[in-house]
Amino acid sequence: MQKKLEYLMEHLPAGVDAGIITSDVNRLYYTSLQSSDGLLFVTRQKSYLLIDFRYIEAARRKVRGCEVILLEQTGKQLSELIKRHKVKNIAIETDYMTLSALQKYLDMLDADVDITVDAGFNDTIIRQRMIKDERELALIEQAQRLTDDGYDYICDFIRPGRTEREIALELEFYMRRKGSEGVSFEFIVCSGSNSSLPHGVPGEKPVRDGDFIVMDFGGVVDGYRSDMTRTVALGCVSDEQQSVYDTVLRAQLAALEIIAPGKECRAIDKVARDIIDKAGYRGCFGHSLGHSVGIEIHESPSFGPRCATITQAGMIMTVEPGIYLEGKFGVRIEDMVYLTKDGVRNLTHSPKNLRVLKKNSFWT
Repeated sequence: MQKKLEYLMEHLPAGVDAGIITSDVNRLYYTSLQSSDGLLFVTRQKSYLLIDFRYIEAARRKVRGCEVILLEQTGKQLSELIKRHKVKNIAIETDYMTLSALQKYLDMLDADVDITVDAGFNDTIIRQRMIKDERELALIEQAQRLTDDGYDYICDFIRPGRTEREIALELEFYMRRKGSEGVSFEFIVCSGSNSSLPHGVPGEKPVRDGDFIVMDFGGVVDGYRSDMTRTVALGCVSDEQQSVYDTVLRAQLAALEIIAPGKECRAIDKVARDIIDKAGYRGCFGHSLGHSVGIEIHESPSFGPRCATITQAGMIMTVEPGIYLEGKFGVRIEDMVYLTKDGVRNLTHSPKNLRVLKKNSFWT
């Protein structure tokens, strides 16, 4: 944590004397403390975490690299720090601070202190968060192990008549019992014609023989998240279902094969997209191939058609092509990968061959 803060202090944009961090996710990134309120004030000389009574004891125990201060009067305490460090220009997180919050700070600070809305400070944070250190990698790997374990468990739980909502809840409860802090995002469990909805919401539809079931889910460990999608079949599959599944898998494997540092993100997206388009499913893959994962489930960069970001070692990305046939069914297969100096290491260990769920000991 201390090294991350030191880097940010050293890389404040030119002409900026300090930065204010108010978002939960960036406070967590720089302090390792999960909290719903507070602010991090970063100057070139020193950083301060101003946190209220609910979190002050935890902060004093856990936070390193900055001075922890009990937050009582935001305006007064912030003004004192501004004067102490002769701050004239303050940067904000432009991706996270709302206009109303910005106005609050403008109202509470002296008129001779400028708050810049230039994105330089925010961009420095985003670039820093793109590259995961060993601790972050270990936490995400732990979250993914819970996810892989959850997949094995839920496949034995699924049977005809179970509703999408029942399956999603059972999966969540199991992963929480195994150690997940919560859900990485609201789980997606969609079956039959609902599986053509890329971000469908689990409902009261019971799963039936012949359904594809798309399950997109992940765990959380110390604030860091995992993300995986698997599509399974219940009972049997048609030739069309098998063909679509094989196409998605082929697209994913091709993308995984070429991922390495030094490539444009959109070029990796294109490899998978071209395979799907040439197979006759142009227009049926309407989202990006993948995205970064960390404290937030969707971070920068993305494997998208318009993302020109160059990949770097240390990034953690999802690779999740899909085909969605409106009103019929959908297929998505998603892994998380860690970019190494030479290529990638797949963090997802659940098998990707089409799993057809047959009668098991859970069925009656």
